[in-house]
Amino acid sequence: MADQDLGTQIEVQFNDVVRRLQSKQLFQSDWDIATFAIFFIFIGAVLFLVLLVLVRCCWGCCCSSSPSKKPRKGKVGVDNLALEP
Repeated sequence: MADQDLGTQIEVQFNDVVRRLQSKQLFQSDWDIATFAIFFIFIGAVLFLVLLVLVRCCWGCCCSSSPSKKPRKGKVGVDNLALEP
């Protein structure tokens, strides 16, 4: 029973999408346009972050094998002697 109900719901949704495509009116309200824009902005941000991670990983792998590493700077500031036992 549940499989038939799910199949019927999917068929109704598919027919609704086909009807909207044929009428060339994909968005029925301003809310549809806003949710569509927010969805693609979110997807774009996620893809951009994944791209940044991939660039960072590839750059880190290539640059970490170079023999010339920058020397670490010395200690800056003063010691807090009040923390000494």
